[in-house]
Amino acid sequence: MPGFVGIIQVVTVSSSGIVHIGDVFQLQPKAVAKTFSGAGSFITGDGLQVYNELSNTNVNDTDGVDQPITFTL
Repeated sequence: MPGFVGIIQVVTVSSSGIVHIGDVFQLQPKAVAKTFSGAGSFITGDGLQVYNELSNTNVNDTDGVDQPITFTL
């Protein structure tokens, strides 16, 4: 059911965000990200003790495209 929208103010929209006003059939935000991190990078908590004597992160990516998002419906 259509509705009437008054004045709106959009301050920020992230790179993969959608601003939706009104009726819509389908919304598909699209974004691509690749993260390289070493050992112990995403460990969170209180009082942790992490010992990484030998740590090596391989960032060599031989393929050009991992998962294309063009021409997707």
